[in-house]
Amino acid sequence: MTTADQLATIDRLRRQPLPGQSFPERPFPGRPGRNGGTAGGPGFHLAELHRSHDFWEDDGTGWLETRDQFAAECAALVLLLSRRWGSPEHVDLGVHLERSAAGEPVPEPLLTLCGCATSVHVWRTGGRWIGIGVGQQARELPFQLVVAIGEGDVGPCPPSGEPGGWDG
Repeated sequence: MTTADQLATIDRLRRQPLPGQSFPERPFPGRPGRNGGTAGGPGFHLAELHRSHDFWEDDGTGWLETRDQFAAECAALVLLLSRRWGSPEHVDLGVHLERSAAGEPVPEPLLTLCGCATSVHVWRTGGRWIGIGVGQQARELPFQLVVAIGEGDVGPCPPSGEPGGWDG
């Protein structure tokens, strides 16, 4: 998927009503579900913008190259989206991961995001938040560049000046 395709996916998801909402021209189901590479449910959309290969047979070289590639791809999207909506917030997903591990409820898409990325770049626009992040669920598994669009609170942000994004 090219950067233009990724931006088109983000724009499509932003224009789509959130589950439970209904626009006259396009009703959207109010229950969780998946349509291709996009998941949705009450209050959120989540899409994978790019997925790498896995690293079961990798000596570490391919992993490093792919990590850098995904970081650069994410940085390019952050730059383009920042031109639209200003500088993003850097949201640490560790709090949500800790809550989940303790058996506390974590709403989607934060539950899925914290299983993949350590933090996301977040913009708030049009009554929603848009988060972009890169992560990997385990060193042998593929990298993922994901976008989440949600309503409500996205969670805590680190103090100003701390870096965000995936920290490998």
